[in-house]
Amino acid sequence: MEASTMNTALTALRQPQSTPTRAPRRHDLPGGSLSSRALSTGLQYSIRPLLSLWAKAPHLPWPMGLVDYAGMLLPAVKGAQCNRIMLADCYAEWIRAEGVRNDNVVLYLHGGAFICCGLNTHRRLTSRVSQYVDAPVLSVDYRMMPRNPIAHAVEDGVDGYRFLLDSGYRPDQIFIAGDSAGGYLAFMVALALQTLDLPMPAGIFTMSPLTDLDPTNKLDHENASKCAIFPPNAVPSLTALADKVDARIVVEGQQGPRVSPVDADLRGLPPVLIQAGSAEIVLADAELMMERLGSAGVDCELQVWADQVHVFQVADFLPESHRALQRIGDFVRSHGAIPVADRSA
Repeated sequence: MEASTMNTALTALRQPQSTPTRAPRRHDLPGGSLSSRALSTGLQYSIRPLLSLWAKAPHLPWPMGLVDYAGMLLPAVKGAQCNRIMLADCYAEWIRAEGVRNDNVVLYLHGGAFICCGLNTHRRLTSRVSQYVDAPVLSVDYRMMPRNPIAHAVEDGVDGYRFLLDSGYRPDQIFIAGDSAGGYLAFMVALALQTLDLPMPAGIFTMSPLTDLDPTNKLDHENASKCAIFPPNAVPSLTALADKVDARIVVEGQQGPRVSPVDADLRGLPPVLIQAGSAEIVLADAELMMERLGSAGVDCELQVWADQVHVFQVADFLPESHRALQRIGDFVRSHGAIPVADRSA
């Protein structure tokens, strides 16, 4: 990893856009099933109070590692195969749903606010992603805060991309994906690839992505008070924690301003699909990212699913989850490598 070049990639400020703008597409899709309303209510009275408590003292030694250990209790998706590998500084895991092809591949970065979750908590989701996109998934167990700054997680994502290239995949076969904080990393990894003169992937798809570490836009959004998972105080607390970690761990002997995806020069990124729920606080980030991508001339589609919670795709008992993953599969098939059998048609 060329760390000095990587640091430049992570701190490159947004440049004036000379590229012609491209009208992004927003689609508001139906939701509000009985099961999704029940999930929203349950999260509002369980996870939301816990996050409110964490936000009051985010610098305490919370046992965040237990979250991923708890994920080991989740049942595996039938027929999915999992194989762990080692990247330069972290583990990753190959996920292959039963019978998937090898025409495309997904580099996946899990969510968890950069501080929790991992391969275990997201294995069911990545297995279902593999199933719906008909491709294997490489899920990266990237380094997290508070031991490591966000920049190290981006480096791990780039290492995962290099691994796929070294494994024989062409750039037009690779998709970078992530949910929540993993969506932030998906965009930042793609931006780092540009700085490192590595080829762009075929596309990027994200679920409820965090794209702006500045809390202002989210706190001003109408969803700030009604999000079922994140209380308003959790947003500035996450930013404060990231600032503290960055101040403590100096990357490559110098510390530059941390840049969020919405503030970066987005020109040259591949087609993007963003999915978000209409009632979640990071809808503000999804909407802003859609606007910025359009201004940069990037092909972008935002799908807003009515009354859905943050990363609702993880809840496989929701009908909206299945429909959303089907749309992701359509995106990959539209922008990925053409299967050999179809080329002769």
